[in-house]
Amino acid sequence: MDGRDWNKFLLPYEQAVEELKVKFKLLRSELKKREEYSPIEFVTGRVKRISSILEKAKRLDVPMDQLETGIEDIAGIRIMCQFMEDIERMADLIRERQDMKVLYFKDYITNKKDSGYRSYHIIVEYPVQTAIGMKPILAEIQIRTLAMNFWATIEHSLNYKYKGELPDDVKMRLSKAAEAANLLDEEMSSIRDDITESQKLFEDRSNLIHTLLNQIQMLYFFRRVRDAAQFQLRFNELWENEDIWGLKQLSDDMERAIERAKRDFEGR
Repeated sequence: MDGRDWNKFLLPYEQAVEELKVKFKLLRSELKKREEYSPIEFVTGRVKRISSILEKAKRLDVPMDQLETGIEDIAGIRIMCQFMEDIERMADLIRERQDMKVLYFKDYITNKKDSGYRSYHIIVEYPVQTAIGMKPILAEIQIRTLAMNFWATIEHSLNYKYKGELPDDVKMRLSKAAEAANLLDEEMSSIRDDITESQKLFEDRSNLIHTLLNQIQMLYFFRRVRDAAQFQLRFNELWENEDIWGLKQLSDDMERAIERAKRDFEGR
């Protein structure tokens, strides 16, 4: 091991991971607020451990003074999707971004590994503004379904246990599990429209309830206590009867009441 200060060496990678996680989470939120479908289910990230960096450098014969260009996944982001179709959509969104440069990709879905591993990897160059200036960082973005991620997590744990030398029976069972995960993904894709429609209905309902409760609070803010109490009673009854159409009408009625309250408040 060389005498470098590893804490300082890893600082820009840590910054890159944190910034990229925030950016992809914000992308997910923005798409949902625009009432567009988001291919992102959730995002995680990590900086490779020093021991893992050294092991990979040794395996790939990367000189210690070339780690920044020779090891491309020191900074790693993982984006989980619900459906296989979401993976290509997510890859397109990354290619369209102006804040990072796509260098190349590795498609382990079309061309799965012998072990059964499936995932879509994109190597990007991401500029980090550090305290001592701009620094381009290589990062690997992995895009996979929840089923792919579950399998990959298990495989990683077993490889760690057996130090990369899996027994033949374990390899065989892992391979079968990989095919089962792939069948699950295919089955989920076949009912994708039903699933997304149900999720949207649930989300729309949640957003409506959130709006209604905020509207009642607004009436209290404008000191329309009597109106707020009456609307609360209507809300309770409609909610009890699961009357979504009635709740939408209630929201419209409260919006008009809030507008009247605003005018009266501003006219004082």
